[in-house]
Amino acid sequence: MADHFSFHGVKVTAVGRRQERLDEFCAQHGNEKASGIAFDIEKLDEIPAFVEKCVNGTLLMRTARLTLSSTFKTHPDIDCVFLNAATQARFDFSKPETVDLGALQSQITINFNSQVALVHAMLPHLLSRSSPTGLIFTGSPISLIPVFPMPAYGASKAALESFVLSLREQLRDTNVTVQQISPGPVQTELHDAHAGKEAGRKFGMPMEDFVKESWVGLVDREEDIYPGCVGGSTKEQFLKLVKLRDEASGRMSTLLRSMWTK
Repeated sequence: MADHFSFHGVKVTAVGRRQERLDEFCAQHGNEKASGIAFDIEKLDEIPAFVEKCVNGTLLMRTARLTLSSTFKTHPDIDCVFLNAATQARFDFSKPETVDLGALQSQITINFNSQVALVHAMLPHLLSRSSPTGLIFTGSPISLIPVFPMPAYGASKAALESFVLSLREQLRDTNVTVQQISPGPVQTELHDAHAGKEAGRKFGMPMEDFVKESWVGLVDREEDIYPGCVGGSTKEQFLKLVKLRDEASGRMSTLLRSMWTK
């Protein structure tokens, strides 16, 4: 996604733990189009200072903790933030002695808590602009259809989706739009830990297909984009669940707004 944004003229600053990955990205696209900043989003207490110091153009988390961003102070023209951080691991509660609660909490921190902290730190800048701005999240169909071997991943994505829907409703009368991309499995390193590198990189839709389908949805300003498919369900079956959820959410929002305005 970072490459695709850059190829389409979006200035991107990559932020992540691995400096070599950042250097490769910058070398490929050139300093005028790309830059990089090292940061680990699991360090929640450092996020406000990080955002104050640095974030322009697009913020994208490509791997477990890899982001695209720029700098508010150096590049105050930021207009979109793309949050795509995720890490994934299996936990078997039928064998509680094997469950590492520290690793489980770390997964929830990266997949959910960090996203909330980043949004909280970035919104003052986005809301202060007179022109349209945006937040883009990477969700997952697992938010609606749990995958039982990965309870923490599913719970974190369900929490993120609930947050995104609430955030979208709260920001509906502002200059900030909220979009979400929720793909089925994509051939990335996300699956390496539990499937092995060789099998993991072959699991799901090709990255090129995911990028193309996601880009079309973003350009068309779709609020929710669902590339690929969900295991065991057709796209049509899954979208029926989404439709019912959205209708119920709309009714709840209408009810709550009518109560608040009385």
